[in-house]
Amino acid sequence: MTVTATERKPAAERIAVRCVDSDVHPVPRRGELTQYIPEPWRSKYFLTRRIGEQIYYDAPDYAHAFAMRVDAFPADGEFPGSDPELAFKQLIMEAGSDFAILEPAAYPARFPEAQHAMSCALNDWQANHWLDSHNNWHQRWRGSICIAIEDPAGSVAEIERWAGHPYMAQILIKAEPRPSWGDPKYDPIWAAATKHDITVSCHLSRSHHEELPMPPVGMPSYNHDFMVTYSLLAANQVMSLVFDGVFDRHPNLRIVLVEHAFTWILPLMWRMDAIYEARKSWLDIKRKPSEYVKDHIKFTTQPLDYPEDKTELTRAFEWMECEKILLYSSDYPHWTFDDPRWLVKHLPKAAREAVMFKNGLKTYHLPDTVPALEGQVRVF
Repeated sequence: MTVTATERKPAAERIAVRCVDSDVHPVPRRGELTQYIPEPWRSKYFLTRRIGEQIYYDAPDYAHAFAMRVDAFPADGEFPGSDPELAFKQLIMEAGSDFAILEPAAYPARFPEAQHAMSCALNDWQANHWLDSHNNWHQRWRGSICIAIEDPAGSVAEIERWAGHPYMAQILIKAEPRPSWGDPKYDPIWAAATKHDITVSCHLSRSHHEELPMPPVGMPSYNHDFMVTYSLLAANQVMSLVFDGVFDRHPNLRIVLVEHAFTWILPLMWRMDAIYEARKSWLDIKRKPSEYVKDHIKFTTQPLDYPEDKTELTRAFEWMECEKILLYSSDYPHWTFDDPRWLVKHLPKAAREAVMFKNGLKTYHLPDTVPALEGQVRVF
C-alpha cells in the first residue's frame, strides 16, 4: 500500500485576530530534547539524573493527572503539551485562540553554564518540533527565546542567534536567580532585547530550595504558602526595575510577568507613588512609578483572583486600568486552564478587546490577521 503525505498549507483567506494566548506550555516527548543539549552538559549534568525525582508541586489531583487537564493526555501515552496536533485541536480549534505564545520550561540547573545549555536545547527543540512548517502550517504558534538570565553573556549570544526567526515572539527568563533585575549585570540582556525590539517575559518557576521566594520571616510551611509568595517575588522585581532605573536606561524595554497573578499591582503602585512623592529629591527616576508600570510592564490574566463578590474584581480591573496592563492567558494544558470564552465574560466590556487580543498583538508584534481555519471557535 502506498501512502501519500499531503503538505498542509494555510488558507489564502485571512480573518481578524480576536484572541492572543500569552501562556501555553509545550513539552518535549520522551527522548526528544536530549539530542539538542550541547556537550559536555548533556552527559555531564542532565543525563546523570532521573527525570521527575525532584517534583514537589502538590497541585490538586497531582497523583492522578500530574496537575494537567485530564483530556490533554495524548493517545500515545506522552505528556500533555507534547503533541502539537492535540494542542492545536483543543486550544486553537475548540477554545478559539488565534495565537499561542509557547513557553517551554525545564527544572533549573544549579550552574549557569548548564542552565544556558538547557536554554539552547529548548530553543532548537521549539524551532524543529513546533515552529517548523509541518507543525506550524497554520501559523498560530509563536515561540520563546529561552535564556539563562544568570549568564548574561550567553543570554545575549542566544538572543542574537534567534532574534531574526519569524516565529520567535519573546525572550523568556526566570525571576528566581539573584540579584534582582535592577542590577547592572543584566543591562546587556535588556540592551539586546531593545535592540531587536523583543518583549522579555518571565514565567514563575520551580527553583531550588535556596532560590524559592522567601518572605522575611523564613521559608513557607506549605505549598499554598509558596504559591502565594510568588506574587511577592514579582513585586520585588517590579520595584527593582522601577527604582533602580532600568526603564530610564532602557526606555523601550517591555516586560511581561506570566502567571504571577496581578491584583497586587494596584496597591503596589499606590505605595510606590506615595514613597516617590515623599522622597522624590532622593530618587533618580524621572517619573511616577505607576507610569513606568503602565508603560513598560504587562501581566497575564491567569491565575485570576476571583472573589465571591464579582463587583470587587470589576472595580479592581477598572482602578488598575486593566486595559493597559493585562494580557489574556490560558495556562494550557494545566488543570488551571482558563478558557478564553469564560475569561472574557469577567472583564469590563470596555477592556475586553484590549486584554483579549489588542495588547497581545502590540506586545509581541503579531499580525492582526491569521489564515482562516474552517470550524474554528471564535471567542467573541
